[in-house]
Amino acid sequence: MDGVVALVTGAGSGIGHAVATRLGREGASVAVNYFGYEDEAERLAEELSGCCARSLAVEADVSSAGDVDAMVARVSKELGPVGVLVNNAGINAPAPLLDVTDEDWGRVLAVNLTGAFLCLRACGRVMRKAGGGSIVNVSSVHEDLPFPDGGAYAASKGGLRMLMRNAAFELAPFGIRVNNVAPGPIATPANKEALEDPETKRLVQVVVPLARWGEPDEVAEVVLFLASDRSRYVTGATYSVDGGLLRHTEPV
Repeated sequence: MDGVVALVTGAGSGIGHAVATRLGREGASVAVNYFGYEDEAERLAEELSGCCARSLAVEADVSSAGDVDAMVARVSKELGPVGVLVNNAGINAPAPLLDVTDEDWGRVLAVNLTGAFLCLRACGRVMRKAGGGSIVNVSSVHEDLPFPDGGAYAASKGGLRMLMRNAAFELAPFGIRVNNVAPGPIATPANKEALEDPETKRLVQVVVPLARWGEPDEVAEVVLFLASDRSRYVTGATYSVDGGLLRHTEPV
């Protein structure tokens, strides 16, 4: 990844933080996007600049086209043209589907799906001009798997799957590859409450064939593969990092 400029959204914590760290330690100059977790993002950018290539932390709400365009312009000016985009920023607003508010539905779709589109559009234009690049969306097993009390989240991830497929088809002539990484249960700060719940722990051991939570670093390794030339013949694909969750079955 030496000489590559990578933009990772939602990189202040969890999977995004692990991805930004992994890409930076592989030699990329990383733009650490945050909207919250400012101190963590600033520390990470400083750490990567000290040990690897120059990196920077940049605040932006990915659901705002103005924020996204300004972020990409700043990154291009200070680090160089974006060659890798990792669309990781995401939120959830759990509620039974019939109780989801207009505001929660709109916000989840705005961040998880529209945000990914806005970043893809802005960075894709830069990549087209530069002659190629790689876009990796951090999706979810819920692009395939129903998510009780997570209807807005699942809808956003299902939409992200088709956005990825369409973008892979349209952007291939410009040398731009587009893929998804779909994590299952991952031990992140966002899942702190579930990680401490005995019933959730038991359930993970039952429905996940590998019988454990995944780690953010394990997702980051797959993102690195898709971001780099190691996957130069891969586009339009979803890679599940879920301990086998999507393949869970029980006898009838």
